Amino acid sequence: MNNSQSIFSLILFFFTSLAHANDWQIVDLMHLLGENKSGKAVFVEKKYLGIIDRPIESSGELSFTAPDKLEKRTLKPKSEALLLEGDKLTISQPGKRHFTVTLLDYPEVAAFVDSIRATLAGDRSALEKFYTLELSGSAELWQLVLIPKQERMLKVISRIRIGGTHADVKNIDFFQGDGDHSEMVIKKVITQ
Repeated sequence: MNNSQSIFSLILFFFTSLAHANDWQIVDLMHLLGENKSGKAVFVEKKYLGIIDRPIESSGELSFTAPDKLEKRTLKPKSEALLLEGDKLTISQPGKRHFTVTLLDYPEVAAFVDSIRATLAGDRSALEKFYTLELSGSAELWQLVLIPKQERMLKVISRIRIGGTHADVKNIDFFQGDGDHSEMVIKKVITQ
């Protein structure tokens, strides 16, 4: 193969790769995510608050069972459990009473919580009720940005950035309206 053929092959490969990247659409991502009926993961979360110099770090476990059960169990620095089932959110802390709220009573909280649950379930229509969706990347490395449609919600959360590989969510970043933000790194737990 001569030099001009090599260059031509390289250019052809580049444009073919671009075409495949452009073929990656939200419908493809939602289909992949929707195939996951359940999953377990560990997480490390860092919260950056304007009133302190260093991030607050926590870690624990996540579990999801489609279509609407999501649990976040923080183990460090102190135990706390958040359990979302349907429209009920239960918050438990050892040694303290736990309490349950109905998400219908807190629409901003419901939109926030459903951003994660609907993404994990691959439920595009649920996401589009509250967010404008922007997808970039490819199946190998994608990023989905959720921008709230409602002005009230924008004051709480300015955007949510979710990244992953194929059907695995690897990170979730929340950007609050006041400038604070959090970064969560997620590692899927393989169960036998």
